[in-house]
Amino acid sequence: MDTEKRNRAFILGYYNALAGKRKTEELIRRYVSDEKLIGHIKFFEQTFPGYDAVVEEMYTAGDKVFVRASMSGRHEGSLDDIPPTFKHFKMPFAICYRIKDNKIIDHWMIADQMELLEQLGLAGTIKPEFEKVEKKD
Repeated sequence: MDTEKRNRAFILGYYNALAGKRKTEELIRRYVSDEKLIGHIKFFEQTFPGYDAVVEEMYTAGDKVFVRASMSGRHEGSLDDIPPTFKHFKMPFAICYRIKDNKIIDHWMIADQMELLEQLGLAGTIKPEFEKVEKKD
């Protein structure tokens, strides 16, 4: 099996293993070594326990896998200083993973945070955070 097919199968397995389930650190680390992505997953799991993620499109190129997907769940944990709204949401996102030795070692992600805030009834109450991205050589 060539690298791109292997990486595609790996990412599909990753989504199937985590989607709609509790994402324990042990389960996450089975697929991910990128500490920043682990932090994102843990944050979302705490805020939206057992959230689901569904792949809508996937492209591969060498060691990279690009996924356009949607995430859905229920707001049951604190979102920064905001208590749970217990509202359901569905949010589109796109993510590019870099794979090495059957692990996600790096990622780039964009998500529609305003759509999420609107669905939770929080638009205008908090501002989405923008993370400064440093250029990698």
